Amino acid sequence: MKNRQPDGCREVLKLKIAIVTGASSGMGREFALQIPQLYKNLDELWVVARRTDRLKNLQEQVKIPVRIFDGDMQRDYIFEKLQRELDRRQADVRMLVNAAGYGKIGNVSDIDLKGTALTRMTGICLPYLSKGSRIVNLASAASFCAQPGFCVYAASKAYVLRFSQGLAAELKKRGILVTAVCPGPVRTEFFDRAGALAASEKEALCAEPEAVVTQALTDSVRGRCVSVYGAAMKGSRILSKILPDRLLVWGMMKINHADL
Repeated sequence: MKNRQPDGCREVLKLKIAIVTGASSGMGREFALQIPQLYKNLDELWVVARRTDRLKNLQEQVKIPVRIFDGDMQRDYIFEKLQRELDRRQADVRMLVNAAGYGKIGNVSDIDLKGTALTRMTGICLPYLSKGSRIVNLASAASFCAQPGFCVYAASKAYVLRFSQGLAAELKKRGILVTAVCPGPVRTEFFDRAGALAASEKEALCAEPEAVVTQALTDSVRGRCVSVYGAAMKGSRILSKILPDRLLVWGMMKINHADL
């Protein structure tokens, strides 16, 4: 066993791991691929998603041991299984990436409303984080302002952003860093589930997931609370701070072609 101690030594070295939710595709998968390149001393990578076949494919591409947790994060059992394994393996979570989740394009009255597992996952892992550990939460540039036609997604990502900023302050004394990743449109399977792009301008602004994740991990290492990829999204963040809310909402109605 990699972390076995000499006979007579009571101290047990904890298993150094990174956990990535939503690891079967898109940004989550890219985080799973890039994290072992950043953390050279990880013992294992734990990946969480519903699609077992894709997680097994990912397992073959990562050079460190990968432990698969396949299941629906809207159900209790996956969290119970993770909790048991964290206890049993004496885990030291060096990085937690909350990348699970998707959005739906449409008015609130027309779509199903479901919560996210990000808060629960963070709460389970907190006791296993130590000084120097990092939490990376996948938010979105959509969190910068209200977005008619896309408002449930934008509001949920605004929660992720504010939750991350508040958590960063709470965990500062423990030496744990929290970063909210706020990209614009990313070329993933997201829009296969969310629906067609709301406007051609978004297609033109689409970034590659590899570049967004590299930037996010770099910003996490540097201790930045918010990671924004690309000049256009950085400009959007600045505008959201200085323009009146009414003007921002009007602009997003035009961009999203909201039928209100």
